Amino acid sequence: MIDALEHAEAAVAACFDTAAWAASEHDLVAALDATHRLEQRLAAVKLSLVRELDGRGTATAQGASSTAVWLRDRLRLGVGAARRLVELAATLDAAPAGLRDALTGGSVDLEQVRVIAETVEAVHATAGAEAADKAVGVLVDWAAQFDAVLLRRLGTRILDHVAPEAADAAAEAALRAQESRAARDRHVTVSEQPDGRLRLSGILDAEAAALLRTAIDPLATPTGPDDSRTPGQRRHDAVADVCRLALRTGELPENGGDLAQIVVTTAYDGLTRQLGSGALDIGLQLTPEAVRRLACDAAVLPAVLDSSGQPLDVGRQRRLITGPLRRALVLRDRGCAFPGCDRPPRWCDAHHIRHWSDGGDTSLSNAVLLCGHHHRHIHHGEWVVQLGVDGHPEFRPPAWLDPDQLPRRNHYHRRR
Repeated sequence: MIDALEHAEAAVAACFDTAAWAASEHDLVAALDATHRLEQRLAAVKLSLVRELDGRGTATAQGASSTAVWLRDRLRLGVGAARRLVELAATLDAAPAGLRDALTGGSVDLEQVRVIAETVEAVHATAGAEAADKAVGVLVDWAAQFDAVLLRRLGTRILDHVAPEAADAAAEAALRAQESRAARDRHVTVSEQPDGRLRLSGILDAEAAALLRTAIDPLATPTGPDDSRTPGQRRHDAVADVCRLALRTGELPENGGDLAQIVVTTAYDGLTRQLGSGALDIGLQLTPEAVRRLACDAAVLPAVLDSSGQPLDVGRQRRLITGPLRRALVLRDRGCAFPGCDRPPRWCDAHHIRHWSDGGDTSLSNAVLLCGHHHRHIHHGEWVVQLGVDGHPEFRPPAWLDPDQLPRRNHYHRRR
């Protein structure tokens, strides 16, 4: 074996020294195919050597804790690659003869061998040895056409080809097992960061995943050519919009005896002077701009506090764009009024054109529907909202965008 390998090594070295540029395209392709076959055959030899060394306990005899650790040092491999080599050697040793012949013949690669061996094992457990032998032949034929990833995907339906009578029952059992794993593994983790933000992570089952994608995908599309948000930022804003919609329905269960709601505490004088920061009821701080934006479409409850911050008297609700007024606003704007936006009314906040904290009144002539993204854009940007002579909203862009600052309208929502 050593003599043969040394001759093979010398032959490969000679090939490396040959000028590839001088070969024809046909010869280059043929040489590439031959190289790939040789690589697979060498891999089969390597695996047989690893399996024999592992079985003899050579690694532990030489002081290593395992064959994988010994291979890592001997062949200078990563520990993960060394472990996979040992596992694949054992897999190939236990694999049907047809699979070993396919590898030594150079018609399959190592990843395909792994997929075929795992698939055949599953077929053997489900439908018996005869079906497993048939599966080897079918999968080896497929391996000549498909890579390991596609081969694994096709392998999920191998029983249709080798044991049709067992295929339906196996598919149903696999589906139930998958559903059980999904139910067991489902979770969402909410981790508070030091700066008050939240980190979300988790795994959704298939049904919840479909619900989430259905809810956020339409909201995560760019709102227009000027939308500079990244895909991740758009998905973030879409999740926030879904939460706003859920809160707006008023159908969420009570929490501690109160309706589900966002509570912001701020000083009235600071709000009116555009200087007051605020605090959420979960303890996080908000900038004055965020407080003013939230105040556009929220209930404001004035409270008198003593020197220690305890409430002495809470008055009635001052203003809120709701009921008949919001219905009139929906009939007029039919959705987000910002130019080019297609968000429907249920995704929109009612924005005071002249801020309520600046003395603006709560009326149809001082309100406009804006989606969450454009609501933030208006509060933080330089666009100016106004009503045209026909009573419909129009938006004057900043001078850097349009030196003439010609008013723009949303033509997406059709007017009757």
